[in-house]
Amino acid sequence: MKAKHMKTVQDYIRTIPDFPHEGIMFRDVTTLFSDPRGFRIAIDQLLHPYAGMDIDKVVGLEARGFILGGAIAHQLGKGFVPIRKKGKLPGKTIEQAYTLEYAEAVMEVHDDALQAGEKVLMIDDLLATGGTAEAGINLIERMGAIVSGSAFVIDLPDLGGRKRLEAMGMNVHTLCSFDGD
Repeated sequence: MKAKHMKTVQDYIRTIPDFPHEGIMFRDVTTLFSDPRGFRIAIDQLLHPYAGMDIDKVVGLEARGFILGGAIAHQLGKGFVPIRKKGKLPGKTIEQAYTLEYAEAVMEVHDDALQAGEKVLMIDDLLATGGTAEAGINLIERMGAIVSGSAFVIDLPDLGGRKRLEAMGMNVHTLCSFDGD
């Protein structure tokens, strides 16, 4: 009898060629999110290294980091804090500019979302160049909180994001990687 293939997180991720631009292989996690088993595997594997760790809050980076981070915060019994694109939060915020491949963007967080000394787990779906994650880390640290870990479903190692975050002293956990961009 042939052994049944156990699906990994990577098996649930769809690749869409030439999106959003020609030559880009877009790694689509919506197929992972829509499958109950795949979604559960991803959440369990993202939080596994942090189980039992002293974490006060889970921070999710816009937008898919909200889906993952909310589920992880629920599993850990912790609060969730969104870091959003500029102009999306109603209260007083602090902001951080960061560079994308061909442009600059700004992220922000409510200025009272984290307290000094709180230990934070930062979550997003994809680690590419690390620009978005670095902006998130900078916002968290500017509020006096401590990034205890950062977790991503996908790593694109050729784009250098993991090395960038590790050079900042960050603990980086990813579930799968794809070569190229």
